Amino acid sequence: MSEAKKTAPAVPAATILLLRDGPQGLEVFMVKRHHQIDFASGALVFPGGKVFEGDSHAALENLTDGVSDWSTEMRALGAAAIREVFEESGILLAREEGSGELVSAERAAALEHYRAPLDKREVELAAMLHKEKLRLACDQLTRFAHWITPEMMPKRFDTHFFIAAVPEGHRGKHDGRESVDSIWIRPQDAIADRKKWTVIFPTKLNLMKLAESKTVAEAIATARAKPPVTVTPWTEPGPDGMVLRIRDDAGYTQTSALMKDDM
Repeated sequence: MSEAKKTAPAVPAATILLLRDGPQGLEVFMVKRHHQIDFASGALVFPGGKVFEGDSHAALENLTDGVSDWSTEMRALGAAAIREVFEESGILLAREEGSGELVSAERAAALEHYRAPLDKREVELAAMLHKEKLRLACDQLTRFAHWITPEMMPKRFDTHFFIAAVPEGHRGKHDGRESVDSIWIRPQDAIADRKKWTVIFPTKLNLMKLAESKTVAEAIATARAKPPVTVTPWTEPGPDGMVLRIRDDAGYTQTSALMKDDM
């Protein structure tokens, strides 16, 4: 008898939907994954990634705003989300230690040289914050969604999605390593053009959810009023092939899709 296939562990991860009010409505910052990346290669995604050991460094406790009532796990997720977004986009949700002001676009640009070393784990987040006299602005993060990759997938993530208004003047630019393109786009436009953009199922549903809001303020207020539930998709057979499904009470208008179309 063959040994049953073991379920891969779900690795903790975090991402941020960076938002701004554009001329035609709400826009979100997205990056196109490099085609050689082994998860969601070539897809349009929100910047983010895995939680690393340094994201729970004890020193971060005194270098972070807005986490007094957060669990240890959530603090690490917030730190990872901000770090990953900075690595992938150059946008930094942090405050100047002296003034308490959010980091300006000019200051973020001056910190660009940290992006690659942080990504390669050559520099720890706490060390950068301490040296540059910065504090993580986790108070700018609002929980938006929580997805766990289906058990049948070989690589799995336990991903927390946050939303945040982009600091004034920050434009964002892909890193050229994990991501090869970046764009500010209306959520509905990212979904509509399937010939131009590859959008996987969780991203699509979160874009649909985001598109229900017209402004940044409305999106944040709605998210605060409706804490996310944990979503773990599963598959079941359908007349046209295998169907990917999520729980009906997850807060999404769509709860199923053909795997051949959305994976």
